[in-house]
Amino acid sequence: MLDFDAAARGLRNLWSLTLGDGIAPRNDTEHTTVATGEHRTLRRYADDAEVLAAREAGRAPVLLIPPIAAPARCYDLSVDHSVVAHLRTQGRVPYVVDFGEIGYADRAMGFADFITDIIPEAIGRVLDDFGARQVDLYGWSLGGTLSLLTAAAAPEEDRRVRSIVTIATPLDYNALPGYPLARVLNRPTGGWAPTGVLRLLGGIPAPVVQVAYRATSWDREVRKPWFVATHLAESDKLARMEAIDRFQREFPGYPGRLAEQMWESFIYRDELSSGVLDFDGLTVDLSRIAVPVQLVGSHRDALCTWKAARHGIELLIGSPLVEFTTVESSHLGLLAGPDAVAHTWPTIDYFLRGVNALSDQTAAHV
Repeated sequence: MLDFDAAARGLRNLWSLTLGDGIAPRNDTEHTTVATGEHRTLRRYADDAEVLAAREAGRAPVLLIPPIAAPARCYDLSVDHSVVAHLRTQGRVPYVVDFGEIGYADRAMGFADFITDIIPEAIGRVLDDFGARQVDLYGWSLGGTLSLLTAAAAPEEDRRVRSIVTIATPLDYNALPGYPLARVLNRPTGGWAPTGVLRLLGGIPAPVVQVAYRATSWDREVRKPWFVATHLAESDKLARMEAIDRFQREFPGYPGRLAEQMWESFIYRDELSSGVLDFDGLTVDLSRIAVPVQLVGSHRDALCTWKAARHGIELLIGSPLVEFTTVESSHLGLLAGPDAVAHTWPTIDYFLRGVNALSDQTAAHV
């Protein structure tokens, strides 16, 4: 028997996806812009009353660090899969630093710009706005790497970071397909072949990043027409597909010097897996990190293998607590998807509650 309601929904959804404005509007959780600036816009996803309640409960603010070549929207992907909205329901006060668009004019930007300037400045602004002495850092993919590098590069007396969460963050590029072979093939050039191309382009342009990210989930792209056809009346499923498609279309590029340093330090010289990196004279030692760290990885992640994410257990030897949790999902699904809602988010909630308890014990003995 023909379901006329389902058929009507299917026709409406087909129109919305093809000629209309989409299945659902772009998600934009209510927020306050705390500070603006080039590559350093800071937003708070909580009101003043929630800030006061969190402060009185002894909860530190949470600063979410996006990857370089992914929009900060990753933390507010959709109504049902918004990291900032979830943290807010847990009584946390989430902040997001937005690096914005990156183009050829930013080709001189390297890791030092982010880990000794942009992110530390964001930390200071969060603490001033919230009225606290410490912040929890939270990073997905390369955002997790930036979080760790920022904490490791901070002066000894700078203890503003209370804990770090990394999701799908590769910490051993030897464990990523293709990179060991790329290193071997480039030894005759001393590693200069990729560097020369990156300097010529001024980085990795946004269109290249967008195509490359889609290529990692090529099976999804191939199946998409069939998915739409078989779920045409299921607005919720189509809305999630639409949110992911919008997100992928907004990927910015990598700045030139940072892309070169990723090749040189992460891949060719294999410094990241050893824990000691040299960024144009700035030495960063990850063993200096002395705060609790939560790592999350997956065997199903096409961009960050389980082994690459778990390497942090061996790397972060100065941390008093390093926990690793396996959540089987895709790269984005680990952060903002049904698997994240069911497994990743509760894991991080539990970790942050433990950090709160540890902080309370420390304060009681001071």
